[in-house]
Amino acid sequence: MTALGFGGEVAELYQRYRRGYPDETIDALTQAFRLGADDVVLDVGCGTGQLTLPLARSLRAVIGLDPEADMLVQARAVVGDQRNVMWALGSDRDVPAIAQLVGPLAAVTVAQALHWMDHDDLFRTVRPLLRAGGGIAVVTNGVPLWLQDTTWSSALREFLQQWLGTSLAAACGTDERSQEVYRLSLAAAGYVVGDTRVRYSAPLTFVELLGGVLSAMPVEQLPIGRAREEFAARLRDAVGPGPFTEDVDVRLLIGLRD
Repeated sequence: MTALGFGGEVAELYQRYRRGYPDETIDALTQAFRLGADDVVLDVGCGTGQLTLPLARSLRAVIGLDPEADMLVQARAVVGDQRNVMWALGSDRDVPAIAQLVGPLAAVTVAQALHWMDHDDLFRTVRPLLRAGGGIAVVTNGVPLWLQDTTWSSALREFLQQWLGTSLAAACGTDERSQEVYRLSLAAAGYVVGDTRVRYSAPLTFVELLGGVLSAMPVEQLPIGRAREEFAARLRDAVGPGPFTEDVDVRLLIGLRD
């Protein structure tokens, strides 16, 4: 997992428009790994800290690890007075070195990022670094905006495919096939595997929809200047002015060290 072109304005858009996680998600992780005030959690592929920051509220420390420096700049800007949050520039291959510095980890979380990593290698690497009762959580924050089962999402997908000149089918690890692959890989690495889901519906304005789409584009694909204006206008023509309703399905695949 190296820097993937999600720096610059993309990191800003990611911080501004990507959904965070409801409290039920944090509660589920806390319960699964029996997290407490003496624990350290490592959030791998943390982006701008959507999961890292709420996890830190009741722990000794949380470390957010990401290969994109601009993502960490954005994360640091919103951390506020949480002094138990640390940021590290690096990839999933740096997990052992971090664990060596801080001691046994209570948990490793990977939120909406595992599709960029070698999951088999990561699962095997993490297990001996965990304290008893700890584990790893693969967290997905709903399917991509253009792959949802709604009229506006279908219109969005058609527009993006025309604009980009390519088919959009990759679900970024949120699809059933990917989830089953991760489940089997966790079991093969020696974890006791379980899962939980947090479902909710939330409004989505046109501006939030636009920002969410742009935040998923590598920097070199971002429309700028007049092209951005054309992109927004054509998108509005395709999906309408909103507001829209997004049904979000947060999935937590839990691997416990027995």
